[in-house]
Amino acid sequence: MATVFLEQAMFAFERALRSERNASPHTVRAYLADLRQFVEFLEQRLGGEARALTLQQVGREHVREFLAWLLDGHRKSSVGRKLSSIKAFFRFARAEGWLNHDPVAAVQAPRKEQQLPNHLTVDDAFRLLGAAVGDEPIRARDAALLEVLYSCGLRVSELVGLDWSDINPNLELVRVRGKGAKERLVPIGRKALEALWRYREKIPQLCRRGVREPAAVFLNRSGRRLTTRSVARRLDFYVQAAGLAHKISPHAVRHSFATHLLNAGADLRAIQELLGHASLSTTQRYTHLNLDHLMRVYDKAHPRAGRG
Repeated sequence: MATVFLEQAMFAFERALRSERNASPHTVRAYLADLRQFVEFLEQRLGGEARALTLQQVGREHVREFLAWLLDGHRKSSVGRKLSSIKAFFRFARAEGWLNHDPVAAVQAPRKEQQLPNHLTVDDAFRLLGAAVGDEPIRARDAALLEVLYSCGLRVSELVGLDWSDINPNLELVRVRGKGAKERLVPIGRKALEALWRYREKIPQLCRRGVREPAAVFLNRSGRRLTTRSVARRLDFYVQAAGLAHKISPHAVRHSFATHLLNAGADLRAIQELLGHASLSTTQRYTHLNLDHLMRVYDKAHPRAGRG
């Protein structure tokens, strides 16, 4: 079996991610950042520069030492993600016939901390949406942006990727391009549709120098598609304007969408479809019922609850 250098294998892995797996640019950057950190660790552990290190030099003990080193200053969830990147890389190397065995197949990720992601109460969600209401063009855009984010439970990348052709107002549906270029249809509420049309009328005032990307729904003042970072900044602004106690990310709004549906009795598998999760276990990790709701359900439904 021919010797394959780590750098050579990483370039091939990057090409495969982009072309064959159709991974998003964000996913590719994350994989490569994790792998480069591992290679830097190997340089110190094995000696020599990265270009001189080969796949055949990497053993299970090196990966375990790397994880142990990471655990000294990183969250377990972050360490687990880095291990997933390394495992994907070595599965690729094995599939290419560069290795006879997978040195990381048996390495287990550290048990993750059990944490509930931030989410909004229904009242706080309404306060947030109300904070963006106004006649100014930028407020019309932001009101539509927040309404669609909460109404459809989108990832922020899906939100900024929306085109006007994706929105069907008659059927009240939105076509969403999710991870791995997978498409799904999600319902959109009438409040969100109304906010979108109010915003659309004000686009000429928002983009006074003209619209450079007319297909895009959400635009900045330069007439270009809004970025995910800009969405996060605008959300921060309205969280403060609404007087909310905690900082909320765009993902937390998505999580709130799922939590509110589940608390109202929606089926978990339906929520899975709406969120675009490939696995039901992923949906279960993103949704939870609050204790008050659980107690109300118990008191109402259990024959031996013994409460009023």
